[in-house]
Amino acid sequence: MKLPATAASRRAVLKGAATAAFAAGLPAAFMSTIAGSSPQAQTTHDEGNPPMSTITTKDGTQIFYKDWGSGQPIVFHHGWPLSADDWDNQMLFFLERGYRVIAHDRRGHGRSTQTDTGNDMDTYAADVAELVAALDLKDAIHIGHSTGGGEVTRYVARHGRGRVAKAVLISAIPPVMVKSDNNPGGTPIEVFDGYRAALAANRAQFYLDVASGPFYGFNRPGARVSEGLIRNWWRQGMMGGTKAHYDCIKVFSETDLTDDLRLIDVPVLSLHSEDDQVVPFADSAPLAVKLLKQGTLKVYKDLPHGMFASHPDIINPDVLAFIKA
Repeated sequence: MKLPATAASRRAVLKGAATAAFAAGLPAAFMSTIAGSSPQAQTTHDEGNPPMSTITTKDGTQIFYKDWGSGQPIVFHHGWPLSADDWDNQMLFFLERGYRVIAHDRRGHGRSTQTDTGNDMDTYAADVAELVAALDLKDAIHIGHSTGGGEVTRYVARHGRGRVAKAVLISAIPPVMVKSDNNPGGTPIEVFDGYRAALAANRAQFYLDVASGPFYGFNRPGARVSEGLIRNWWRQGMMGGTKAHYDCIKVFSETDLTDDLRLIDVPVLSLHSEDDQVVPFADSAPLAVKLLKQGTLKVYKDLPHGMFASHPDIINPDVLAFIKA
């Protein structure tokens, strides 16, 4: 895909970035482990486009998902404003190790319905519950990044009893991001107002600025900039609906998950970096873990907010060790 011409500031960020080509074939035996959708799910097909696996929720929203392999299920929950594709590396990594891997596009994101209603954390979690029921997932591990970590928290607390074995929160939003009298260390509401203004004014440029700057830490001195990560983030963001993405800013900034954290009784691993420029460390993971009955915190010093995508060689083994423990 060829992106439109970018601003000079972005070209400066990317100047000098190395270009690399990578080609690798997957063995036929490995590819044969990728399974189709369950009998309870649906396959939609538009003429000229390949079929997609979806479920239709109670309010008529179509939720796209991927479901590969067999074994203990791992369900991946993406961040704003992305899609199931953000978990490509992890899907392959855990599939190769004998797990069934599932990732969905949240409503209003990716290939799911571009909703103008239901863009709230309660509905996000209810959609996950419907997907889990349709696929009959049990003893599952739920892994969420950023907003997806909030979705995992609400789902496990409100819907997951008897179906969830463990959970992993990566650079996640709980307990609550926005600054208030009850959360004096939070991020001022003006920051999120700025997100909304930038999205409404020029969503395409805003998404380039986020991906080429704070999300992956490419604005840090000496950062090794990945053009592929930037383009893939932009591609995923522009696939979704602008109304749903606009609404989701309120969801990830203002949803208070304090009570949800207290309700969770399965082991939870929280991974967070002290250099997270999107979900500040001090007001997130350390507070969340204190509210969990079986919470474990692993801290990284200088990884970015999107560290599972930028540094899968570090994050994947840490998640695998927790799952196997």
